Amino acid sequence: MSTQIGVLAMYLPGRRLEELSFYRKLSIFGQKLGVDVFVFTPDDVDDKRTRIYALSYNKATRSWNRRWVGFPPIVYDRCRYHGADNYRKITRFRQKHTKLRYLSRPLANKWTVYRLLSENENIAPHLPATIRYRSRKQLEQFLKKHPIVYMKPKSGTGGRGIVRLQRLRGKRGYLMQGRDAERRILPATKVTAAQIPVRLAGWGLQSKYIVQQGIPLEMKDGRVHDYRMLVQKDGEGKWQVTGCAGRIGPPFSVTSNLHGGGTAISMETLLKSRFGTEEKIKSIKDTAYTLGLHVAQHLEARFGTFCEAGIDLAVDPSGHVWLLEVNPKPSRDVFRRTGDLQTYRRAIRRPLEFALHLLRQKAAPKSGIRPADLVPPPRQNEFHRDRSV
Repeated sequence: MSTQIGVLAMYLPGRRLEELSFYRKLSIFGQKLGVDVFVFTPDDVDDKRTRIYALSYNKATRSWNRRWVGFPPIVYDRCRYHGADNYRKITRFRQKHTKLRYLSRPLANKWTVYRLLSENENIAPHLPATIRYRSRKQLEQFLKKHPIVYMKPKSGTGGRGIVRLQRLRGKRGYLMQGRDAERRILPATKVTAAQIPVRLAGWGLQSKYIVQQGIPLEMKDGRVHDYRMLVQKDGEGKWQVTGCAGRIGPPFSVTSNLHGGGTAISMETLLKSRFGTEEKIKSIKDTAYTLGLHVAQHLEARFGTFCEAGIDLAVDPSGHVWLLEVNPKPSRDVFRRTGDLQTYRRAIRRPLEFALHLLRQKAAPKSGIRPADLVPPPRQNEFHRDRSV
């Protein structure tokens, strides 16, 4: 009998699942490892009968099918909230099912993570100066210290709601650019410090935003770039840097996120275009990889065991490596887009290998399912064709 691993997700409008193509690949890799992967959301749970109406991928028919299953011995949490309603659903689920064993876990918001990381002497030199947004006066003082400033939602993802402010030379004012909550690019506008809160009225700055020192990210053509590193636990429970790749934003964008229209490029290629010598490139890569491992280890010491983190890095013109952000539910698509399929496959496989390691280390908790609770799945009246194949 194969080991079961449940992937916890959330429905988007229309009962769509955001990462269905990733779940399909995860299921196929799972079959090779003897792991039965199924996908479910809090809406699919029947608490009265302690069972789940889950989605399973059938490789032979290349389709998704529904079936009743018991609670799995381990859960891979891929929930991305997208709104207050989803946040409430997943919060209720976690509160109700405290005995479930999770392969991954949510971290705190960006401000809390920043404060925790700044405790570590190996990480602190790589952190841009960061404050919580409290007032216009405080923002003006910060802008006097730093010619470029980024304002970020402390709980945002994918580049949503990020604003970039650049001090104008010889003028009283700033160039304001960014993306709104729907990732739409905001046109560059000249503003005074007094106009900034007015322009962003309704965005809830005081409660939602942090202000961060801007690192020079612009390339010769004016587009911004950064690096996405994926750090994961391997099949022996050890942290490894699975890979790192560059991301280049579209024209007029202040972010490089792939979902926002960015393009992927190998880390080596991007570094070579900016730094001439192999010795300099090797030094930057070594520093970045060491930093990534320090970040994962430090956060695990504060939050408990988890399987992976996406770490956004910047390298300034002098070659100094900066830590921009940590994402506990990272995509791995950047490696597919660079054509590094070996790293892409390893990135999909590693959470499954780590799950098997955890289950070997400790006996899986009993699900509490009684034979009488296990009913056969209904006829295939709910049939999901996998459009991504």
